[in-house]
Amino acid sequence: MRLFIAEKPSVAKAIAGELGGASRGDGFFKKGNDVITWCFGHLLEQAEPDEYTSDTIPKTGKGKKVWRFEDLPIIPERWILHPKKDSKKQLAVIGKLLRDANNIVNAGDPDREGQLLVDEVLEHFKNTKPVQRFWVSAQDSVSIRRGLKSLKSNHEFLGWADAARARQRADWLIGMNLSRAYTLQAKKSGANALVTVGRVQTPTLALVVARDREIENFKSIPFYSIDAVIHHENGSFKAKWKPKEDQQGLDTDGRLVDLAIANEIKQKLKDQPGNLIDYKQIKKKAVHPTAYSLSDITVAASNKYGMTSDEVLKGCQSLYETHKLTSYPRTDCGFLPESQHADAPRVLKAISLVNADLIEMVDRCDPSFKSKTWNDKKVTAHHGIIPTMHHGDKSKLTDKEKKLYDLIVRAYLAQFYPYHEYLSTIVNVDVQGEVLATQGKVILVNGWKDIYQEHGSDEDNQKIPKMNKGDSVQCLEVTRNDLKTKPPAHFTDGTLTRAMENIHRFVTDPEHKKHLREGDGIGTSATRASILTELKRRRFLELKGKKILSTELGRSVVDSLPLAVTSPVLTALYERMLKGIESGEEQISNFMAKQEAFIRKQVVKAGESITKIAVTNSDKPRAAASEKYKCSSCGHGLIRRPSKRKGTFWWGCSHYPQCKQTYRDLKGQPKYQRQQVSAET
Repeated sequence: MRLFIAEKPSVAKAIAGELGGASRGDGFFKKGNDVITWCFGHLLEQAEPDEYTSDTIPKTGKGKKVWRFEDLPIIPERWILHPKKDSKKQLAVIGKLLRDANNIVNAGDPDREGQLLVDEVLEHFKNTKPVQRFWVSAQDSVSIRRGLKSLKSNHEFLGWADAARARQRADWLIGMNLSRAYTLQAKKSGANALVTVGRVQTPTLALVVARDREIENFKSIPFYSIDAVIHHENGSFKAKWKPKEDQQGLDTDGRLVDLAIANEIKQKLKDQPGNLIDYKQIKKKAVHPTAYSLSDITVAASNKYGMTSDEVLKGCQSLYETHKLTSYPRTDCGFLPESQHADAPRVLKAISLVNADLIEMVDRCDPSFKSKTWNDKKVTAHHGIIPTMHHGDKSKLTDKEKKLYDLIVRAYLAQFYPYHEYLSTIVNVDVQGEVLATQGKVILVNGWKDIYQEHGSDEDNQKIPKMNKGDSVQCLEVTRNDLKTKPPAHFTDGTLTRAMENIHRFVTDPEHKKHLREGDGIGTSATRASILTELKRRRFLELKGKKILSTELGRSVVDSLPLAVTSPVLTALYERMLKGIESGEEQISNFMAKQEAFIRKQVVKAGESITKIAVTNSDKPRAAASEKYKCSSCGHGLIRRPSKRKGTFWWGCSHYPQCKQTYRDLKGQPKYQRQQVSAET
């Protein structure tokens, strides 16, 4: 028996559908000698820190051990995974099927986590039977069939599983140890707040905090530009003054900030003769935009529709998984494999069948045309997001899904339109020793830009008259423009996702910048949306319209943590090491040794730090304990608390969690009887 283990039920159903005539069992499909079962994402999860600590540590009322600084760092000698509570039944189904199987096929999603979540199930059951790998980037029938015909050895992908495992363990070490360390330190300062620390989450939060403070501390500086109308016998055109290399009155960014000099130049140019020192006309081609990576479409959807990164990811995942209209979305690459170019006629036909409003646009496509987006050398583990050959029903898409689908379709159609060609004219004029410059653009072939006409086009460029180098001209009107420097823009979901991807732009050290430019930033295309969602859920960040802003709580967290934790440098280099594990160039043991050493060092620093966390509404100091009413169990004062049911109260011991005694409220007084009640009452 051949057993397929898919990452999720929808993938299992798609495989069963291509095998044809499969019958449904309890937790699996069966067709002849093939059985297809599934996971629900990760069926196993990391053990809690309490499982690794000494049994002598006291426990809270919920059975959790009390957090103590002396127990840190918690570094497992042997990592423990447990079945998730809601996955035990399906895990048992897989275990039974494995016993009867001769061959296994890992049908996880085509990424690190997809590899690991099936591999860890096989390890859980100590599988020794041969395993193959089913790897596809789309769930339409053509892609599924191709994947079934080209199964590979699962051994080729062990590096992917190890990279995911290393990421999982290192994240656990950072999150569990440093979150506990800084939460305990915050408690000393009186803040009852959970200070969560994450290797990607914290540097991302620090980016937003730094940007917000830069905007708040920004002081606008006046500066000036000078425009002139230049007359030639064949026509007039506008040009801008260009400062010389040794120009006086400029700031460090090359802006003219001296008003007296600006006025002097204005007077110097007015009504003066000059001559053309440069006149060039060059035919240029604008290459096609690539297909979308997840970051690219997040930026596009954020800018155009105000969608959050989480909405974009969920929408693209649904288009891929539920509707089968687009390829795998969690990609960091916009290029396409050259082998898929031959699929163009069938993909274009599917697009026209699904999108009646785009038939005319599809008809103008030339499927034989091959843009530079088709490039095997630039394709990573996943290619750009493109439409599939599936003849789906567009009416079943939500409004957000339709918008995302339209973006993906148009990017694909653009690949089969001609280049955008234009004539670029460059002009430099000398007037009294000052240089004025301008550029003109005449469109020769609109090409692929026809696809985006409804989204707007380039602003019309001024028409430059036909001239020759050395021609005489006259400087007529001269205008001084009074301008002010503007602060940087607040982050949005799109721009913050892009900032995470291009983190090197926020680093000053040349060597670090070089390494980070070669890497993939912080986080991955698959995790960035969930990280932003978590930061908002923790109330470290908040949304105001499209803007993402840091909260007082978020700022205090960043201020309390050391640079090694908030800096993106370590996190991005960390991702680079994971790439090495994925490719087999780096050993997971070496990686983990470095992480453990880092954690030990940071826990020591945390113990020496003073952590002051902003108090939020949910973190305000507890109400004062009553002097009149005492706990019958331990003698400490009681505290009257509101219940979830409006207008009702209950009493609890002020010595919680050491004492868990609670009392019902009777007309503003605790009802003394040994009956525990809950705050849920």
